[in-house]
Amino acid sequence: MGQEIQETYSNFHSDYNTSKEAIELRGYGRNIQKMVDHCLSIEDRAERTRCALSIVKTMERIRPMGYSENTLWDHIYFISGYQLDIDYPNGYVPQKLGRLTAATDTIPYPKSRFRFRHYGNNIQIAIAKAMEMEDEENRKKLTLMIANQMKRCYILYNKETVTDNKIFDDLREMSHGKLDIKDGGFKLVDAQTVLAAPVTTQPTKSSKKKKKKK
Repeated sequence: MGQEIQETYSNFHSDYNTSKEAIELRGYGRNIQKMVDHCLSIEDRAERTRCALSIVKTMERIRPMGYSENTLWDHIYFISGYQLDIDYPNGYVPQKLGRLTAATDTIPYPKSRFRFRHYGNNIQIAIAKAMEMEDEENRKKLTLMIANQMKRCYILYNKETVTDNKIFDDLREMSHGKLDIKDGGFKLVDAQTVLAAPVTTQPTKSSKKKKKKK
């Protein structure tokens, strides 16, 4: 499972470089641009609509800025170069550039996430992976692995113990309520075990020398 998460992380970032053509609304990242480009290539209108809906949900998850659903549809319409021809929800007509001038700048990093920075980016990626899993048993296993790693990260970053409930609460908030194992009877890695784990270092040459006998 951990290898699968690492492969997901590598694939997500491996082909990004500054030589590629500019993307629209950079705050959403190049992969959203790729998704939209793929969506435009789908010939069936119903399938194209389903694809666009999935992309908007992904946009909302990776950039939880509190935008309304209509604003997200404005954004995906802009990213598509105003070419996205689908059945928009509730008959909504997306707005063009005049309404999106401010949105074309880099989307600011949500300040509320700074308090979770000690968990690291890989935890965010793993959470997104777990949220997408359809198999409930595998999702629970991965979620428990994530929670244990979160506890290790918290302790090593803050140099203090933390309750399991705190980790469960943070996990639930970071996953927007989709990964909730607080009442599952799970027990995470012991805090003292993490704190007591020795740091591996290379011995110095002097430490190996034996005292000469007199």
